[in-house]
Amino acid sequence: MSTIYILCVEDEPEVLDVIVRDLSGLEEVFPIEMAVSADEARQIIKEINEQGDKIGLAICDHVMPGDKGVELMIEMQKEEFTERTRKVLLTGQAGLDATVEAVNHARLNRYIAKPWDPENLVNVAKDELTTYVIENEKDLLPFMGILDAKRIQEAIRARGSISDY
Repeated sequence: MSTIYILCVEDEPEVLDVIVRDLSGLEEVFPIEMAVSADEARQIIKEINEQGDKIGLAICDHVMPGDKGVELMIEMQKEEFTERTRKVLLTGQAGLDATVEAVNHARLNRYIAKPWDPENLVNVAKDELTTYVIENEKDLLPFMGILDAKRIQEAIRARGSISDY
């Protein structure tokens, strides 16, 4: 079974550390990769793809030097390898135009404003990863202990993989 990664892109190292700390409870099942720019994120995406692994969730700041987070997410949506990746924009400075662009062109799944509530960030990550594994993985059992067990059970029943008898 291939590994499913969480990719966090944030140009401020202190903020990136806090995001990773908040999500650390998921890291046993979903390793976290960190990038401080869109260019570094592209390199990480390439490496994960070459390893034969997947990116289930990308959490990206919008305002960064070089390419903005929305631009990176639009690129990800256009690439076959990352089009199914769940995308969350985490920013305090994206204007309405950038947010609308992200929703319309990057298929943005969520927008979280800075400063964020750590519990909310974890809940959003779990919800988005649950959706990702239900849509993209055959064997859902390994994810029941860390993600939304009720939704995973419903998906297993709907697929007919496990009966109630």
